[in-house]
Amino acid sequence: MKIERVDEKTVKCYLSNEELEEYDIDYKDFLLRSEKAKEVVQEIIEQAAEEVGYRPPKFAFDLQIMMLPDQGLLLTFSEREPEGDQLAACLKEMKRFLQLAREQAGLSGGDPGKGETPEKGQNAEEAAREEKKPELAVFAFGSLGDVMTYAAALPANLRVDSRLFEMKGIYYLELRKGHAAYERYSRACIQAMEFGSLYAAQEQQVLALEEHGTCLIKEKAVRKLRG
Repeated sequence: MKIERVDEKTVKCYLSNEELEEYDIDYKDFLLRSEKAKEVVQEIIEQAAEEVGYRPPKFAFDLQIMMLPDQGLLLTFSEREPEGDQLAACLKEMKRFLQLAREQAGLSGGDPGKGETPEKGQNAEEAAREEKKPELAVFAFGSLGDVMTYAAALPANLRVDSRLFEMKGIYYLELRKGHAAYERYSRACIQAMEFGSLYAAQEQQVLALEEHGTCLIKEKAVRKLRG
């Protein structure tokens, strides 16, 4: 178990596939907040307090879950943001996932936002693209009912692009900004995390879903799930 302090309110925990087997737990347990998952989360919080001085919030924290292909899980604990700060928090989390994906692929030479110069060979166009606001997010839901409840809560005229996948009993809703205003798209992402968990914010994970999962709705999934 590797624990990393991101900032005063946020820590990351990397659980390898071997550790998941040892705990007899998987992604679905964390998504559904099973009793086993709650016990592991409590152990992680206690270890984070010892190793990096993490102080969990008094009232509530958000837990984001990301699968790392062939490696394990990344759990991110962060203090729940006030309502007015949720847009910025959602965008920050999506950017963090994008950065992690680049690091795993060996494409990033430094931590964005700290003033590093792009790696040799990285041109201005690539650097600008990295700074672009994320326009893709994939959310994982424990049941089809959760996806439908979420879809019903969204505005009827929301102009996002969406697809629905199923893989190993988990439902994945791909949301792309499409023609929606960015603020409306961000709010849709925030709402999704009330019903499920952020799974990915980069194309590689979508390709994995296309290869290993089943596409249940190929287009306009949100609209069709509303009924």
